[in-house]
Order: sequence, then structure tokens, then C-alpha cells
Amino acid sequence: MKKWGIGLLVAITSLASLAQSKNKNELNTLLWQISGNGVHSPSYLFGTIHMICSDDAILSDSLKNAIKNSDAIYFEVDMDNLFEMLGVVRKMKMRNDTTLADLLDKADYEKVRKYFEDKGTLLPFSILETYKPLVAASMLMESGTECQTPEAMEEVIMKEAKRYNKTVKGLETMAYQMSIFDTIPYKMQALQLVKYVDDVDKGQTDNKEYDELLQAYKDQDLSKLEELTKSTDMGISNFTDILLYNRNQNWVEKLKLILQDKPVVVAVGAGHLPGDKGVINLLRKAGYTVKPVPNKVRRSNQI
Repeated sequence: MKKWGIGLLVAITSLASLAQSKNKNELNTLLWQISGNGVHSPSYLFGTIHMICSDDAILSDSLKNAIKNSDAIYFEVDMDNLFEMLGVVRKMKMRNDTTLADLLDKADYEKVRKYFEDKGTLLPFSILETYKPLVAASMLMESGTECQTPEAMEEVIMKEAKRYNKTVKGLETMAYQMSIFDTIPYKMQALQLVKYVDDVDKGQTDNKEYDELLQAYKDQDLSKLEELTKSTDMGISNFTDILLYNRNQNWVEKLKLILQDKPVVVAVGAGHLPGDKGVINLLRKAGYTVKPVPNKVRRSNQI
């Protein structure tokens, strides 16, 4: 099972204990219709997960129809921009040539180095130790998977969009996403990485937490997903506004213009959807009608 990396989970695991925006009468779903407030044709909001086993990376007929009938697909970032995707690599590095050795004492540094090298990653530790620690940790955690063919839901959606020659765009740039990690002191990030390694050594970190999150996602239960993520302690709660809420608000401000122009599908991390400051509630506060849409997945072995 491929874990969500720390860096990729930051926005989700930083959720504060806010009231749920979900009505008890609303069904469990990851797909939401956006209408009203001057919108001529309904658009759709979908909650993604960064990585999931391919057997579970299946789009419902409802989502496929939404993609087919849309004019464009908006992800958090423009996944169809190869130039941007390649250019962001340099943004992963810490500023001022900082390395992990500059942030940790010798014992902690050696502990982390050994863990990285024993675990095995696509990039050598000599490169990873120059990356922002939470970004490096995400790569480490994603390298350990029980899935033979893991997939990102964003990639599955993009493939479907390409079938109909749909335009793919982003609500923000990858460079901006990477810059967010500069707002969290590198020392704090490094210490969180040490804590994670220590927890692994103590047997306190395993797949259980991720499996519960994954099950909540597969159940399309946003309330459960938020409940689980609120219990995750990453030590970065002071940065919730920057990591999550400000981005949600920025997206909604952009969507106010996008939604008036044409029907679109907006696919962002599922952790951005629930909560008082989640995208669903912010759209409702902005005057839109946001309704749950049945999102039943039809598997090939189903009759």
C-alpha cells in the first residue's frame, strides 16, 4: 500500500477541529455539483487522493459524464504542463544551500541517513538531504508500497479528460506549492522527520493510520476523513492557515470567475473539501448551491 507522503499530506493533516459543513442528510460522496449564483451550466467538484492502488483508481459513471460534458479540468496544479513539472525540481531544495546536516545534530542526522538508505528511494540521500525535509519525507514514504501498480487519481482523471481533448489547468502553480514549505522553519521540518523515524523504530508508525484514511476515502466519507486527519499530529498546527485555509479561499476566489464562464470539473485533494473553511462550505457561503452527487464506482467484476 503506498503511503501518502508527509509533504503531500500536509494540507490534509493540518485540519483544525472545526464544525462539519456536511448536513446529516447528505450522502457520502466525493463528487459535488456546483450551480446557482449566475452559473449557466453546472460544474463539479471532486475530492482526489494522491496515490491509491490501481484496482481502486476507478472513475464513476457520474464523474466520467461530468468530465465529458465539461470544457476544462482544473487540478490544484496544471499537470499537463511538463515544463512546469520539470522546473519545480529546483524549488524542492532548501534555500541558501541548506542541508539536513545543518539542521540536525550528528546522532539524529546519522539516524535519518541510515533510515533513508535502508528504506531505499529513487534518489540518493545526498540529493534528498538538500530538499525541504517534508518534501524529502514524502518521497521516502511513497517509495514503500505494497501495490504493484499504484496510481494517482489526478492522473486517472487526466487520462479520461484527454479522451475528449479537454483542457487541463491548475488553480495554483507547483512553484507556489513548494514555496509554502519555506514558511515552515526547516529546523521544525527536520525534527518532525526525526520524530517519524523514531516512531518507526518504536513500532508506533505503520500502515494502520494510512489504511484508515484510505478506507474513509474509498467509503467517500468526508466526515470520517476529517475526523481521522484531525487526530494526526504533524507539529505544524500553527501553519494551518497558510497550508490549507488560505489556499481554499484563494481557489474559491478564482472559481468565482471560472464558474461563470463555462462548466468545469475541479479535482483537488479530498481533505480540502470538508469543514467550515473547506471548499464546499466556502462555495456555499459565496452563494453557490453545492449538492452531493452519487458517485458509485462500477467495477469490472460487478454484475
